[in-house]
This record gives sequence, C-alpha cells and structure tokens, in this order.
Amino acid sequence: MAVIGISCFYHDSAVACIDRNGEIICAVQEERFSRLRHDKRFPIHSLNFCISEIAKLGEEIEAIVFYENSAIKFERLARSSIKTGASNRIEFNQIMGKWLGKHLYQVNELTEHINKLLPNFNIDERLFVMKHHDAHSASAFFPSPFEEAAILTLDGVGEISTASIGIGKNNKIQSIKEMHFPNSLGLLYSAFTFHTGFKVNSGEYKMMGLAPYGKPVYAERIKKIFVDIKDDGSFLVNNKYFDFFCKDTIINELFDEALGVPRRNESDVMSSVYADVAASIQNVIEEILVKIVNNIKKETGLDYLCFAGGVALNSVANGIIAKKCDLKGFWIQPAAGDAGGALGAAYYYHHQICNNSRKVTAHKDKMQGAYLGPEFTQVDIDRTLKAMGAKYSYIGMDSICNTVAQLLTCGNTIAWFQGRMEFGPRALGNRSIIADPRRSDMQKKLNLLVKKRESFRPFAPSILMEESQKWFELQCENPYMLFVSKVNNDKLTKNTHICKSEIFSKQEHSQIPAVTHIDNSARMQTVNSKTNTLYHELISSFYKLTGCPLIINTSFNVRGEPIVCSPEDAFKCFVNTELDYLAIGPYLVKLADQDQLVLWKLKQSFHAD
Repeated sequence: MAVIGISCFYHDSAVACIDRNGEIICAVQEERFSRLRHDKRFPIHSLNFCISEIAKLGEEIEAIVFYENSAIKFERLARSSIKTGASNRIEFNQIMGKWLGKHLYQVNELTEHINKLLPNFNIDERLFVMKHHDAHSASAFFPSPFEEAAILTLDGVGEISTASIGIGKNNKIQSIKEMHFPNSLGLLYSAFTFHTGFKVNSGEYKMMGLAPYGKPVYAERIKKIFVDIKDDGSFLVNNKYFDFFCKDTIINELFDEALGVPRRNESDVMSSVYADVAASIQNVIEEILVKIVNNIKKETGLDYLCFAGGVALNSVANGIIAKKCDLKGFWIQPAAGDAGGALGAAYYYHHQICNNSRKVTAHKDKMQGAYLGPEFTQVDIDRTLKAMGAKYSYIGMDSICNTVAQLLTCGNTIAWFQGRMEFGPRALGNRSIIADPRRSDMQKKLNLLVKKRESFRPFAPSILMEESQKWFELQCENPYMLFVSKVNNDKLTKNTHICKSEIFSKQEHSQIPAVTHIDNSARMQTVNSKTNTLYHELISSFYKLTGCPLIINTSFNVRGEPIVCSPEDAFKCFVNTELDYLAIGPYLVKLADQDQLVLWKLKQSFHAD
C-alpha cells in the first residue's frame, strides 16, 4: 500500500510517494512538468506521474496526505488582516476575498483534482490534512540515517509556526517548542532579499552568493533595530519596519531610513553597499542559527540534528553550523523547502499515524541521492531528438564518460542529461551543466553566455567522495550541496588580489578558480560511486586525464526557467544557450552541427529570475 504526500498552493508544488516499507517510490516538483518556475498550482502532472509509478509496482494507494491545515492558516491571516486592515485596505480586501472565496476550501480543490485522476479513491476516508511544520519535521527525520535526533525546522511561515524544535526517535517525532508569526527567520532574510533588489521566495540564494563580496558592517545595526536575539537563539522581530502581510513588499517605508541604505530596484546596477547589506544579514542569520543549535543540544542532550524548512537551504550557514557546533551528525533534507513537505506528509502518515516500523541504515539516508524523478530510455531520447530535428551521434554508454571528459579538458561546456531527475532545488549530476573548473574564465562564461545571469553568481564543484578531503575543509559527505566549505590552503594560489574598482572583479586565487568563491569557499557536492555510478565514472575519467578529481556542476536551465525534465526540455534549453555539447543518454549533440532553421524555430527569450 503506497502513501502519497502533496504540497501546493503557496510555492514549489510537489508530490511524493512511499511504499509499504517506507521506501521512496518517487518525488517530483510540478515546475519541472509545467515549466513554470516555483509553480504553486495543484500539481496535477506530478500526481499523475506518481500514480503511474505506483501502478508499475502493482501497489494500491492507501492514503493521500496534504502538508498544511488551511483552517489554521486562515485564522492567522484573519488576525493579521484585522490588525493591518486600516493601513492595508487593498491587500486586506484581496487576501480575504481569495480566502473566503477559495483558499479556505482547499480540501474541496484537492478533492476535485484527485477525483479526476483517481475516480475510485475514497476521499472521505483516505484524504488527510496535517500541519505544515510537522511535515517539515517528518521530512527531516524519517528519511535520515539516525535512530534518534533533535529536529529543527525554520522557514517563512506555515499556518502560524515559523520555527519548531522537536525530537525524533525510532518511528515517532515530537514537537517540544515552537516560534510563531511574525517572528520568522525566513521572512527576515526575505525582507533583506527584497531590499537588495531580488525577488522574494526565489532570490534568497542570490543574496547568499552576493554576501561574500561585502563586509557585515550593518550587522550590529540589524541586531539593534530589526531583531532582538536572545541567548538561546530565539528572537523577536521589530514589526515597526516590516509588512509581512503584504507579500509584494515585505518591508515598509521606515525600513530604508532605519538601515541607512535605500532599497535597490531590480534593474539597478549592483554596488558594494548591497554586498555589505547581504553580508550583514547573512552574519546575523548565522549567529542566530549557531545559538539555536547549541541550545537544542543543551536542552535535548542529543548529538545528532536533522534540519528542514526553507532556511535549511542556506548552505553557507549550514557550513558554519557544522564547523562551530559540536554535533556528531547533521543531516539536512535536500528538498528542505515546501516541495519536501510532500515527502514529509507521506512519511508522517506512514510512521506517526500508522505506527509502521522504521528501518535505519547507519550512514545512509533514504533519499537515494535525491534521484527520485522520471527517467527516459534510449528509445525515448532517440525518438524525441529525431522529432525535433536534432543532429546527433551515437556514442554508447560505455564510451560517453570518457568522450565527455576529453571534451571538458578542451574547454567545452556540456549539458549532461542522464538517469532519474533530481528532487529539490539542486542539480546533482543528472540534469546538470558541466565544465572544467581549472579555467579562470569559465565562471564568467557560464554566467553570462550560458546561464544568462548575474556575473557574481558562484558555481559548485562535484568531486569524487574519496578525494574530497584533499581539496576541501569539510570532513563529511555532502551529496546534496547543502554545505559550503573552504578550499584547502594547499590548493590556493598566492595571488588573492581583488580589484576594488569593480565589485565583482577578481583574479585567479586557487587551482580551481571557476568554483572558488571570493572568500575561498565552495558549495561542493561529494559524488559516491554507489549513489550515482555514471556521474562518478565521468568525474573519474576527467581525473585520469587532468589530475583534477572535480568538475563544475550547475543546474541544466537558464535564468527564470526550471531545471529540465524531459529530453524535449533538454534540447530546447540546449539550443537556447551557447553550450557546446549535449550529452543525453548514449547520444552526443553538438551545437555547431545543428540546422539553423531548427535553432531559429526553438529560439526564445528568458525573463529574469
């Protein structure tokens, strides 16, 4: 009997399902099918895919679980609306109108969609609704490699909770402490994301990448004016400066004056002052998180920690926690945001409600490397490429790794499309763009010509697990790119001069300059031969040719677009970049060989993300 979890209606809609033994069958985000980034609509394509995967296994669907309780959320919104209604009359009318007209009855919408795909499913008895932070907690603990651990969840806001601390043991989780709206670490970070000119709920990772270019000169001002931090890491946000009720702005007119820096418009040229703002709020977030984690260990007596919620995707802060907090084990749900709530909902029902036993394998989680989405056969790929008018060569799976590795050594940029699609925000070697990290010009080339995004955005390296300690300070596996670590000193070069006349101008300062950020850090991915045999073989081939056991790995997409899902998505994305090759299954596609009419028909423009 399979259990399906669903998350939707806010952002990053997703569906996940687990089998009768608690093993993940599949997990997918709706945006990958709909091609609408952060798609929040009911995930009809994802649900359809999961139903088909369950049918292949001959499983029946025992239950469908929704990751949020709309009644509790409505109560919180109503209270906030009443408090701010006089000053935000337009927002008040819009939000209350939506909720009274539709959102409050989300179960009805769920029922309508589920009935279309599963007409014989007994919704009255087998559709369940749970709390948002319980879903996050379940996603953090139940797939983890720990028998017992403390659980931390931090995000913008669920129904009313913004943070929770709990304990997981065997097949049960228990919440022991919560923080409530409007005191939210996620919303605080999003407020500064908006102030620096990026989009809320999608630009936070940009601000994280911007922070190393600045200095935390505003950190003390932030702590003095905007947020009161207690010794245990709990905090109070000064609501005088925020408008969390209004999603479009988050901050009010008093914010800029108090900070002493005017808000940057999205189209404005980036300047060093905003790098300083980014560095400052990042510094404050890290201070709060370290205090929270240290206090959790003190209160629970547990040396193992599981982490989920949108804040858990701050890989820089995660690296600080791993370095400064005395933990024996630290596991983060790779789909830590709302998408992962779908997986948590399924697991919560399976263990917490049904009391099914939980099997734990030491040092091995249940995420299967996060390779949980659709995969495509050689026949599927061949048929698609022919239909789209592509010109391509058959290389064969036995030769594809060595062929691509040789192309990388020549400076080529390559789209790599293999196996099952990843679940979560990171490309982990199955829907990736890859390149040679030793080339100092590769970061700028990929950002401006291929990804079509800001030049300061860093790239991640994928490194052979067995070689990782020789190159990076972080002494643990990092298969999901959830920790940022410093490059080892012996891999740095003496030239660390930064050009002050241009904020993002820097000279080569490591042996792998294309993946070394301005502060000598990298958000690396360790690649295990058992988890992703083909990708490990590719990097090994590159290692044999170059003596360098890592390659650049960035997501296979362009700005504003979701990561590619299907062979059709892959070819469309490929021809709209300036990538040199596409390695898709056993085939190799060279951009220079493509018919100009085909390229013209598929050409498109991309909106800013």
